[in-house]
Amino acid sequence: MFSVKAQTKRIYHKNWIDFNKNGQKDIYEDQNQSIEKRIENLLSLMTVEEKTNQLVTLYGYGRVAEDEIPTASWKNELWKDGLANIDEASNGVSEKAQFTFPYSKHVWALNKIQTFFIEETRLGIPVEFTNEGIRGLNHVKATSFPAQIGMGSTFNPELMYKTGQVIGKEAYALGYNNIYSPVLDVARDQRWGRIVESFGEDPFLVSEYGVQISKGIQEQGVVNSLKHFAVYSAPKGGRDGHVRLDPHITWRDMHLMYLYPFKRVIQETNIMGVMSSYNDYDGEPIIGSHYFQTELLRDTYGFNGYVVSDSDALINLYNKHHVADSYKQAIQQALTAGLNVRTTFNHPENFIKPLRELVKEGGISIKLLDSRVKDVLRVKFNEGLFNNPYRDEKNADRVVKNEAHKKIALQASRESIILLKNKNSILPLDKNKLKNILVCGPTAKSKSSSISRYGALKTDVIAGFEGIKNYLKDDVKITYAKGIDLKDKNWPDSEVFNVPLDTDEEAQIDEALSMAKSADAIVLFVGEDEKMVGENLSRTNLDLPGHQKQLLSALSETGKPLIVVLINGHPLSINYADRQTDAILEAWFPGEFGGQAIAEVIFGDYNPGGKLPVTVLRSVGQIPYNFPYKPHSQRGQAKDGPNGTGDSRVVTELYPFGFGLSYTSFEYSNLNVNSNITTVSGDVTISFDVENTGVKAGDVVPQLYVNDETSSLTVYEWQLRGFNRIHLKPKEQKTVTFILQPKDLELINKNRIFVVEPGKFNIAIGNSSKDFQLKDSFVIIK
Repeated sequence: MFSVKAQTKRIYHKNWIDFNKNGQKDIYEDQNQSIEKRIENLLSLMTVEEKTNQLVTLYGYGRVAEDEIPTASWKNELWKDGLANIDEASNGVSEKAQFTFPYSKHVWALNKIQTFFIEETRLGIPVEFTNEGIRGLNHVKATSFPAQIGMGSTFNPELMYKTGQVIGKEAYALGYNNIYSPVLDVARDQRWGRIVESFGEDPFLVSEYGVQISKGIQEQGVVNSLKHFAVYSAPKGGRDGHVRLDPHITWRDMHLMYLYPFKRVIQETNIMGVMSSYNDYDGEPIIGSHYFQTELLRDTYGFNGYVVSDSDALINLYNKHHVADSYKQAIQQALTAGLNVRTTFNHPENFIKPLRELVKEGGISIKLLDSRVKDVLRVKFNEGLFNNPYRDEKNADRVVKNEAHKKIALQASRESIILLKNKNSILPLDKNKLKNILVCGPTAKSKSSSISRYGALKTDVIAGFEGIKNYLKDDVKITYAKGIDLKDKNWPDSEVFNVPLDTDEEAQIDEALSMAKSADAIVLFVGEDEKMVGENLSRTNLDLPGHQKQLLSALSETGKPLIVVLINGHPLSINYADRQTDAILEAWFPGEFGGQAIAEVIFGDYNPGGKLPVTVLRSVGQIPYNFPYKPHSQRGQAKDGPNGTGDSRVVTELYPFGFGLSYTSFEYSNLNVNSNITTVSGDVTISFDVENTGVKAGDVVPQLYVNDETSSLTVYEWQLRGFNRIHLKPKEQKTVTFILQPKDLELINKNRIFVVEPGKFNIAIGNSSKDFQLKDSFVIIK
C-alpha cells in the first residue's frame, strides 16, 4: 500500500493506520468516521505539548532545520511531540539541500520525514509539507510560468485553471500538501515592488484568476493558502521593506477593492489556508485583529481552515506596531484574534515556550487552544494525511515538468505578451526580407528575472536574444550589443537627478550605433531585473532605470525599424519609446519560455493578444491613477472659460487598463440584453457577436463593463464584470455571452450593508476600459 521501505512497524493496515500504536482502531484512525468526529477524538487524546506543537512551523533544512532527514537526535527535539508543518523542505531555496533533484529523491526524503512523525511520535500525527507556488511550484526544475503580472495580462481564466492544475499536480507528486498561492493582492500603486506578484489593479480580474487557479490546485488533492490577508498591497507611498505599510484607504474601498478577491475565492472554492499579512488597517494590525481574522474571515466569508502568519507579522505586534509590550503578549493577541500557526525563520521553540507559559497561566484558555488546533487538524484530515500520508516516489519523475506541463507554460508566455504599439504594422517582421538584425539592450540576455524566489527554481530560461537566435537559425545574421548597463552607477539616486553618461556608457552606445548601421531592423530589450522589483523593492520613479532612455534615443535616430521589448515588473512610463519607436511589446518577466514566445510574436508565428492588467502612467506624479475609479476623479482641469485656470498638468494615462493591440482587427455587433433581474434574484444575459475582420488568426478579449447610473452613494464609474479570451480565424465569427447576477451590482450602502439598489444600469462591451464598442442598459425595478 505504501512505497516507503523504512516503514517497518506493524501499524499499517488495510484502510487504516494505527497512528498511536495501541493495537486498536481509534475513531481518529477510522476512515469511515466523519472528519469532525475524528478531530474530536484525536484532540481528546492530546497533551498540551502536542496541541501547542500543532501551531508552529519548522522551516526546512538550510533555513532553520539542521538535518535534512530525521536523525536519532529528533527523538529529543521539540518536534518529538509533532509539528503543524515543515515549510520549504528540500525545495532548493537553500543551496545546502541535497534531496531536491531528481524528483523521486525528494519524495523519498519527505516520506522519511513523514515516517518519523507517524512512527516515532506518541499519537503519530502526520506533519504537513508546505511550499510556495506563485510562478509555478517553488521547487528546483519545476514547471516555470511568467510573473503573476504577466499571467494577469493573459485575460484567460481557462489558462489560469490549467496553470493551477500544473502547480497542484507537481506539488502532489513532490510530496507537498499545502501551497501558498495565489497572491490576491490588488496592486493599485504602480511604484509598489510586489506589483510584479499581483494579477493587476482590478478586483474582479484578480478574483476571476484566483478562483480558477485555486480550483486547479485543489482538484489535485492539494490545499492552497491565499496571500496576503488583508489590505497588504496598499502601503503608504508605495513603500515596502522596513516600513509598517500603513494603508491610507477608505473602509468601503477596502471591502470593494482589496477584500473582494479574498471573499470571492473563499466562498467559491474550498480554501483551507490563509496567510495573515504584516500591516495594519487604520491602526489595527491585521494579525492581531479579531475583526479581520474572525469576524470577517470566518464568520462572514465562511473560512474553515487555518491562518498562518507571514514571516515576522506576529512579532511585529511588539517591535513595529507597538501594540504589545512583549513577544509573549503579541502571541496572546494574535491567537485570540484568530491566528493558528506561526511561521517564520527561527526555531519553533521561540514561539512554543511563551505559548505554553500563556496556557499554564491562563492567558490562553484550553478552549481557545483547542479551537486553534482543531482548525489545523481539520486541514490535515481534508488533505488526506490520516488516510494516505505518503507519496509515490516513482510518480514524481513522470509528473513534474512533463511535456504537457511545459506546453502550458509556453502558452502562458505567449499569452502574457501585450502589443502596445505597432506603427504602420511594422510587426510582424518578415524574416525573408531581413539579412541582418541587431538584438540590443541590457535585458536581451536576462534570465534570472524569470526565476522567482516564490516560483520554480533553477529552470533553463530562454532569454530574448536566445529565443530570436533559435528562431532565425542561420537564415538571418544576428548581431548583439548590450548598448548600456541596466542601471548607472548612481542608481537609485539617479531616479531623482540627472547623471551624465560616463565614458564607458558612451562607448557602449557607440558600439550599438555602429552595429545598427548594417542592420535591417533593431530589437531593443529594455526594462528592469529582479533586483529592481519584487518584495522590498519599490521604486521612486517609473521611468526606464539608468541611461536606457539615452540608448533608446540614439537608436531611434538611426532611421532603422526599432522594436522595443520590455522585460520588467513595474508598469514603466515609457513616454519616449511610445513616441519615437515603431513597435513596443510588453513581455514582463515572461517565464522559462519567454524568449521563444517573444521571437514567435516578433516574426508572426504567434499573434499577441494580451491586455494590460494595470494602468500605465505617463508620470509617477499621476499616482494614484488606475481602474476602476470614481466619477470625475481622474479628469483634467477647466482650461478656459469663466472659471478657467489654464493647463498645468498631464492628465491622461499612457495606456489604459485592458489595452492591448493585435495583428488583426475585430468587429462587434448584435448586442442583446435579456434581463429578469431583481435586487435579490434573477440575472441579466448579455450576448453579442465578435468577428475577426482581418487576415490573420488572433485572440480577441471582449470585456464587459457595468455602470450604476444613479446610486445612494458615489460608486465607481465603470466596473469590469466579465471578460474572456477567444481565438478567431480570419472572417470567423462567434457569439459571446456574459451573465450578470445581483452580487455583481452590489454597493455598500450608508448602513454599511452590501445591497443592490433599484435603478438603471448601463453596460458596455469593449477592447479596453477606454474603448467601448457596444452599449446598452437594463433597469432593476425592485
